[in-house]
Amino acid sequence: VQLQASGGGFVQAGGSLRLSCAASGRTFSSWRMGWFRQAPGKEREFVASIRWSGSNSNTYYADSVRGRFTISRDNAKNTVYLQMNSLKPEDTALYYCAAEGGRWVPAVKDEYDYWGQGTLVTVSS
Repeated sequence: VQLQASGGGFVQAGGSLRLSCAASGRTFSSWRMGWFRQAPGKEREFVASIRWSGSNSNTYYADSVRGRFTISRDNAKNTVYLQMNSLKPEDTALYYCAAEGGRWVPAVKDEYDYWGQGTLVTVSS
């Protein structure tokens, strides 16, 4: 599985961005997908995760983003999205998408098998 993240950029506080992560492979629908982020000088932290799709989907969010960010996926396009609203300067980080093929342990980065290259989000105050 290869993952390609995009959509990062520079935005003022209160603004919005939508990140995309395109995945290769024909079994995308079976993968649990997640977003993590890493700010300068800090460890990579969990942001959001999703398994299944549509009305059957389960999602899980970090407390710091719940209510502001929304994760979704389009299995027909092999793509997972992260809609980020009400952005804050503390959301500034390199955002990574990741894929997990085993049991769903959404917030544990070591459970993820594949990682994208990251896309930079910068939020100014």
